[in-house]
Amino acid sequence: MPSIQAKSDGAPGMVPPDDETPARAPSSRRGWLLALVAAAGILILATVIVLVVATGHRRQPAAAELRPSGIPPSVSTSLAGLMGLSPVPVRAAPGFTLTDQHGQRLSVSAFSGKVVVLEFMDSHCTDICPLVSAEFVAAHHDLGPLADKVVFAAVNVNPYHATVRDVALYSDEHQLSSIPDWHFFTGPLASLQAVWRAYGIEVEARGPNVDVVHTSSVYFIDLQGRERYLAAPMADYTQAGAAYLPPGQIAAWGRGIALVARSLAA
Repeated sequence: MPSIQAKSDGAPGMVPPDDETPARAPSSRRGWLLALVAAAGILILATVIVLVVATGHRRQPAAAELRPSGIPPSVSTSLAGLMGLSPVPVRAAPGFTLTDQHGQRLSVSAFSGKVVVLEFMDSHCTDICPLVSAEFVAAHHDLGPLADKVVFAAVNVNPYHATVRDVALYSDEHQLSSIPDWHFFTGPLASLQAVWRAYGIEVEARGPNVDVVHTSSVYFIDLQGRERYLAAPMADYTQAGAAYLPPGQIAAWGRGIALVARSLAA
């Protein structure tokens, strides 16, 4: 704000006669008062303009940046952000043939005509995989009448716990067996490694009693067997290091998975 200086009459260093001083004092005070009021008004107006411009600049890019392009319209912007949901190039999902928790040897191509929600899970996991399992169960319930058009599947990433019994026990423990079309695939290490590479899954198995470090990704495969979307499961951690998510977020994830699957099944 520019400084305000009083104007005095007469030559520098000269004091006006006493009889003139009272006559000019009221005018001088009024001038100061008017100048201060004007300056305050200018300052308030400038502040308002700056706040309006700044607020507008914050809001407009946020609305554009938070909405991923190419996701199903039924999935809200906030839900897509929670899921880390993004479209992928439409191409045939890599094929594989493995054994599920029932001992059935199946090919992923056998699910043609159904939507496949595919995850990579540690059959001995105590970290994020149980959270994804709960989300799958919630998603299955959210699908309602469309549930019979959606397959939920996982490929084992734990080479130390790779038997049919291992994946069956995990499926029962985490209520995945309640999903009629659930398949937890396992097999020889070389076969599993080939599937991991095909889907870009990094795996670091550090021992039989330690959670496997691996890429956590959920693929959505359409009725024609093509990859369409990818989501990134998440977890929070307690001070003791235990993975968890609030029930509301697990339910939101389940709803999001169901919405994406429903959009592909329609």
